[in-house]
Amino acid sequence: MEPRPAPVGLAGQTPRIARRVFVTGANGFVGRALLVRHRELGAEVCGMDVRADAEWNVVAGDLGESGPWQAHAKGCDLVIHTAAVVSNIAPAELYRRVSVGGTRRALDAAIAAGARRFVHVSSVGAYGWHRPPDTDEKTPITVLSGNAYQDAKAASEHPVLTAHCAGEIACTIVRPTDVYGPASRPWVLLPLEMIRKGLFLLPAHGRGRFAPIYIDDLVDGILLAAGLDAGAGQIFNLTGFAPVPTAEFFSHHVRWAGRSGPPRSFSTPAAIRIATLAAFVGRLLGRPTEASGQTMLMLSKEHGVSGEKARRVLGYTPRVDLAEGMRRTETWLREQGLLSVDRSP
Repeated sequence: MEPRPAPVGLAGQTPRIARRVFVTGANGFVGRALLVRHRELGAEVCGMDVRADAEWNVVAGDLGESGPWQAHAKGCDLVIHTAAVVSNIAPAELYRRVSVGGTRRALDAAIAAGARRFVHVSSVGAYGWHRPPDTDEKTPITVLSGNAYQDAKAASEHPVLTAHCAGEIACTIVRPTDVYGPASRPWVLLPLEMIRKGLFLLPAHGRGRFAPIYIDDLVDGILLAAGLDAGAGQIFNLTGFAPVPTAEFFSHHVRWAGRSGPPRSFSTPAAIRIATLAAFVGRLLGRPTEASGQTMLMLSKEHGVSGEKARRVLGYTPRVDLAEGMRRTETWLREQGLLSVDRSP
């Protein structure tokens, strides 16, 4: 496969590609995609995660603690912070220690390394699940929402903005929508597993709004935000094409699982009751599940967010629509031996 070129931004600008880039959460879905793309573009890559990976120059470390992992960023001119707790059921203390406190430690590593830019990968979850239809980067973010993931994402932005305003390092925050693609655990592997086990359900009768952004489009957006001068000191929503009903998005998973018909769905109150009971039983059996009441609230959201600022300031536009993204994802699933039947349309 030919290496993918750098994205082209506003007025034909090509973003500056880092000579050496450090990524936290480097073994994760988004983190690894960033390492792959930067290496394709000629950058030297390195990073940290809970487990080391010598092939990708990733060292083991605990984001919740200062340590030798921070020195691994030495000489990097770009640090991209993707590591965070991605769950709706994790303990609040874990979010505080890793998602919030870890951001300051990642900033310290970038500053000591002499990096020119720090990019923080937040989430549109920082706005809360139920936001106004015209939500953009000027919309207030959530606080004390009752959802630890949302609140941690919102709080994790504070040290980034503080560091930028204090002149410690030039920072950029990106807030992606629902990132999917090959190897995505929350939006590909986990739903597929739950459908096979008969444990998957949707609230709002499957009419909640899902805002998919394919992983390659997200990486393009991050490259533009990190490599263009216009991205410094800014917050950008990174979106895909138009949101779709959750039933439409997850109908692909139903087909992949060898099932027919639409995903099973209920009213939102009924879905919350069912998921809350399932979560309780899962805890009793020592098998925690993400099918919680909070997950049902997330999948019942009514509105997406505006990506207009990223288009206007960076020239970012998504290139992979849902049909093509799902085709690529299905190809990967088959290559990995994760689909046993052919249910192609």
